[in-house]
Amino acid sequence: MKPIPDHIEELADRLTASGHLSDPRWRELLHAVPRHLFAPPLAWVDGESGPDQLVDQSADENAWLTTVYSDTSITTQFDDGATPLEKGGENYTSSLSAPGIVIAFLELLDPMDHHRVLEIGTGTGWTAGLLAQRVGDHNVTSVEIDAALSADAGENLKAAGCSPRLVVADGADGWAAGGPYDRVHVTCGVREVPYAWVEQTRPGGRIVFPWVPGFAFGHQTRLAVTFGGRAIGRFAGNAGYMMLRSQRFERYAPAVEEDGEQTTTRLDPRTVTSDSYGCDVAIAALVPGLTSVEEDIGQGRTRLHLRDPDGSWALADHEPSRDDFAVAQAGPRRLWSEVEAAYLRWVSWGSPGRDQFGITITPDGQTLWLHSPDNPIRP
Repeated sequence: MKPIPDHIEELADRLTASGHLSDPRWRELLHAVPRHLFAPPLAWVDGESGPDQLVDQSADENAWLTTVYSDTSITTQFDDGATPLEKGGENYTSSLSAPGIVIAFLELLDPMDHHRVLEIGTGTGWTAGLLAQRVGDHNVTSVEIDAALSADAGENLKAAGCSPRLVVADGADGWAAGGPYDRVHVTCGVREVPYAWVEQTRPGGRIVFPWVPGFAFGHQTRLAVTFGGRAIGRFAGNAGYMMLRSQRFERYAPAVEEDGEQTTTRLDPRTVTSDSYGCDVAIAALVPGLTSVEEDIGQGRTRLHLRDPDGSWALADHEPSRDDFAVAQAGPRRLWSEVEAAYLRWVSWGSPGRDQFGITITPDGQTLWLHSPDNPIRP
């Protein structure tokens, strides 16, 4: 069987080649905090339809190690722990994140020696361990809402020789007792940034998190905290993460159960979901509250599902060789009409890319902007 250090070196080489790992200190820390100590013996990894491939350490340890040291996420909990891990399920609620995105976020965080770090979402404890090795155990506070996950993380960290402070609490509230922090590292998707994170970060400090507004994909985000209680930053790359529990999308409207208002559109529904990540940000800013799912319905046809928590919904269908496309929508809002207008507004701006957009957090909430914080986007 291949030695563990060889697995780690090969993983680090792959992350370097893919552009996720550029700081050699993180390569060293991958050795200091081996990922396999944080992986469950039954590893659920993604197949074609979610985490549906089970790798059993007791049956084939070599295959398990190969999986653990690949750049893939491993699901570690279903249904908030209500479904036993060995049974699996469709509703996965915690995971050991893929190494590529873990290192990408840690490099975006860029902690310095002796920095005080707050982590939101302990999960398995792996990133807490990496941070503890980087800045010292006593400088890392990791908050997890799920007591069972926090307890398991504690055992994993102990096995790795790490002992950051673990707190069982709602991460949306941060952990003021350990502040002020120099860095805040968030391991769950966020639609609305809790202001507590800004309040608990010193001026010049940095907050990194996956901004997952609900439309299309998520975005790596880095904020810098300023005097006056503001945090300002831009989007840096892709990020698909499980949501902060209080912001989960399952709280949105149920599936469509009625026909709705029938119209057509000449805008191909696929265009608004595949044009660019800049388009994604613009639509999320201009159509607040929106969530989307794109579905393959066979024979070259696709269906775009749009939802709002107020009960509004829309469907937009693409069919090959059509001059126009069927739309159904109902509820207080006409979501497809709003998305169509937002897309064309983005085009009128010159189709700016994701790096041209940013976000500002104040006590009054968050504001998306184009080019400069002085140019807010208004729906």
